[in-house]
Amino acid sequence: MPHRWKTWPTWAFLSLAANGLLTLLLVWLLRDYWLPIDSQLNASTTRESLMREIPVSASPLGPRHQLSYQKWVAILEQEAKVVAENPPQHLNVLAGDSLSLWFPPDLLPSDTSWLNQGISGEVTAGLLRRLNLFDRSQPETIFVMIGINDLIRQVTDEDLLWKYRLIVRRLRRVHPQSLIVVQSILPHGGEQSTWEGRDRLLAIPNDRIRSLNLQLETIAQEERVKYFHLYPLFTDDQGNLRPELTTDGLHLNRQGYLVWRSALLMYRQMELNPVVGEQRSRGAEGQRGKGAKSSLFPSP
Repeated sequence: MPHRWKTWPTWAFLSLAANGLLTLLLVWLLRDYWLPIDSQLNASTTRESLMREIPVSASPLGPRHQLSYQKWVAILEQEAKVVAENPPQHLNVLAGDSLSLWFPPDLLPSDTSWLNQGISGEVTAGLLRRLNLFDRSQPETIFVMIGINDLIRQVTDEDLLWKYRLIVRRLRRVHPQSLIVVQSILPHGGEQSTWEGRDRLLAIPNDRIRSLNLQLETIAQEERVKYFHLYPLFTDDQGNLRPELTTDGLHLNRQGYLVWRSALLMYRQMELNPVVGEQRSRGAEGQRGKGAKSSLFPSP
């Protein structure tokens, strides 16, 4: 047997070694596919690794949409835990439904850290129940967008607005040092919508959404939080969601998120950064005066 190895050309040994290395590399890259998801939920878990076990499809949302509500809660709880244990600088939170959930990470402003707490199909009552998931985080700003699924599920305007007010009040109580930003509910695509629940969308006039946004602005003023009026940026001449910004008349495509990103950058520059800068300055002066350990913002 040993003499046979001597007759092998050098290139054969090199090819065998290279194939072995490629096999090991492939096994290492696919390790997350073979591990059950529960074993992946640890302090180093990221959404990207969790998403690897879900196949890709041609659908804008894809099979990721099939994750159960409880599984999403577990994922978001773990991500919030990681952020609480290792607080990043300049943390921002996105709280809401699928519109927040599928915001492409590469389109979020890169000069801050982001914790995405969106769940597909979420309603105001569900968001209110799970706000405690990120209680221990220390965000500079919390952006809330919720409401369209309440309307789809035929929740009354009064109930939606009351739950929204409770959301804002709880966020203010638990995160008194954070800026709370109420974002307007976006329109839907009207007759051009292709979403699977198209009939339910068409039963919701966009005029109703516009009226609700006016009331959300009033709530924001009364509760002393910020209001971010995104609605007009997404409407066409008929008051519907612009077709070039959506995948199905309800969810946004990448171009839609680019519009949202641009609005975020401008809004932060004009409305939020001056307030955050002033709070940081006051906080630094207060901590120097007390000789205490530094913190992000001073106590109110």
